[in-house]
Amino acid sequence: MKTRTTIGLVSILCLSLCFNISFQKSATAQEKDNWTEAQLMQPAALAKIIKDNPTSIYIYDIGPSGVIKGAIPIGEGSEPQNIQKMRGIIRRLPKNTPIVVYCGCCPFKNCPNIRPALSLLSELSFTNYKLLNLPNNLKKDWIDKGYPMSSK
Repeated sequence: MKTRTTIGLVSILCLSLCFNISFQKSATAQEKDNWTEAQLMQPAALAKIIKDNPTSIYIYDIGPSGVIKGAIPIGEGSEPQNIQKMRGIIRRLPKNTPIVVYCGCCPFKNCPNIRPALSLLSELSFTNYKLLNLPNNLKKDWIDKGYPMSSK
């Protein structure tokens, strides 16, 4: 009887711990949006810039979904070393440089990558950055529409 009670308590404790870790990860992924509607760039607008004047904007890929033509792959923004990599790349740019970041792994509300990258841009006092509006994912909101991808 004592063994059964101990096993039951350990099982409940493990389940409770797993639930708590899962809840914490979910809460982290669903942090408050750190962008405004005005900071969302529509995919068609970026596709046009890439076609007409690709050197007029810096595009940073901070997710695992694929590289848009002309984008600089940083790695997943949820990884601190990738945010440090981005910091090193952008630190010498003028603060008004046109910048677009994107992930596209999942809907914004679940994305663990965009918020850290946008926080970095804000922290470094950049004034002209946008989030590519991929509310579903890169495939649905960019690739399926025939917008340009890197051939790498």
